[in-house]
Amino acid sequence: MNALPDFLEDAIDLHVHSAPDVDVRRFNDLDLAREAERAGMGAILIKSHQNSTVERAWLVSKVVTGIQVFGGLVLNETVGGLNVAAVKLALAMGAKEIWMPTRSALNHRLFHGESGGITVLDADGSLVPAAQAILEAVAQTDCILSTGHLSPREAVVLIHQARECGVRKVLVTHPEWAPTFYPFEQQKELAALGHVWFERCFVSTTHLCGCVPFPVIEQAIIEAGVETTILSTDLGQPQTPPPAEGLRLYAERLRSSGFSVDHIRQMMCDNPAYLLSTKEAGKL
Repeated sequence: MNALPDFLEDAIDLHVHSAPDVDVRRFNDLDLAREAERAGMGAILIKSHQNSTVERAWLVSKVVTGIQVFGGLVLNETVGGLNVAAVKLALAMGAKEIWMPTRSALNHRLFHGESGGITVLDADGSLVPAAQAILEAVAQTDCILSTGHLSPREAVVLIHQARECGVRKVLVTHPEWAPTFYPFEQQKELAALGHVWFERCFVSTTHLCGCVPFPVIEQAIIEAGVETTILSTDLGQPQTPPPAEGLRLYAERLRSSGFSVDHIRQMMCDNPAYLLSTKEAGKL
């Protein structure tokens, strides 16, 4: 493979926001799916910090049929936090991703100078029973477990226990972002476990997330490996590029930095397809 007409052909965005939402979004679910379909993308996964997107994704798929649309559940306070029953329902409904708390995470709240928040660890540093039960539920499926906005300290405990429980796919959420920053050496250690991937979001390079320098992301990819990297956008905000355009800009930037077309396609198409169970690992 020497060239492609467009980096977005069959690309998958595992992290994109749309309306309905309490935050203003550039597109509603239907328009988001149509934009991605027109761009030639293969799939999107809709994320909401407030509620399940599983049912929304199912409905959108019935209307916009030229692209796969998936949903998941973020375990913030609006769904009861570490709510095992909510997780089991989402999994039964076909959730493709379960995120640990994001805006409700203790780590997130501390970073933003806010009070309260959810942690997955008890006083002695072990997983709280609810988090353990969630891991056991996810392990019965092929669903992705994501670290959300947990601190790296919490996430490392979660990741190791997930492996013990049989969870096969753990996705570390934006490891370059300041509140959830993982040093390169730590990323390499986690990548070596064999069930961990890293979601490197385009939004981290924007003013919304502290303008993480592209070289930081590029070096992280080199250190942890193309085979463990997922390129997502985390876009949908009206003051940022449209998600499909953001994904294209991401690919073009990495190509200009020396990453091959095949490697970009692996991170943008093959790796996320494997996490969604739409592509076998051996096909990467």
